[in-house]
Amino acid sequence: MDSQELADDVVSTIRKIIRAIDLQSKRLVKKFGLTGPQLIVLKEIQKNSNRPISEIARTVSLSQATVTSILDRLEQQGFAQRHRSTQDKRKVNIELTDKAREILSSNPSMLQETFTHEFDKLEDWEKNMLLASLQRLAAMMDADEINAPPVLVSGPIAASSAEVTRYLDEENQVSAEKGKS
Repeated sequence: MDSQELADDVVSTIRKIIRAIDLQSKRLVKKFGLTGPQLIVLKEIQKNSNRPISEIARTVSLSQATVTSILDRLEQQGFAQRHRSTQDKRKVNIELTDKAREILSSNPSMLQETFTHEFDKLEDWEKNMLLASLQRLAAMMDADEINAPPVLVSGPIAASSAEVTRYLDEENQVSAEKGKS
C-alpha cells in the first residue's frame, strides 16, 4: 500500500470514529432527550447529590460554568431541581426528578463507557501506543492545542437537546449533500 492509500485509510478511520460519536449522540437525544454531557452530569448527581457543582465539574472534567449551564438545561427539561440547603444557605443541592431517575434506571450506555471498558482490557503498552499515536494525529491536524474535555460527544457541550438535534440534522444534511457531489 502506498503512502497516499495509507493516509486515505487513516482519514477514513478518523471519519468512522467521528461518525460513531455522532450516531451515539443522536441516539441519546432521540431516545432520552439528553445530550451526552447531560447524561454524564445526571449519572454523577445520581452517585451523590450533596456535592457542590465545582466537585461535579471536576469529576466529569468540565468547567464549573459548563456544568452550571448543563444543570440549567436539565432543570428546564425537568430532569433536575436545585434546592438551597436548609443548614447552609450558601450550599445548593441538586435533586434528580422522577423523569431522570426513570431514564437512569434503564442504564443508558454511552460510547465513552463502552470505549473505557474496552480500553481497560488493553495492556499498558497498547494504551500508551494508542495515546501517542492519537496525540501525533492531533498535532498533524493542528488540533493539539484545542481544549477538549474527555467526553465522546459531538456538537456543543452545553447545548439543549433541541440545539443538538438541530446540529446533528445540519450535519446529516451536509453529509448527504457531499454524498451527492
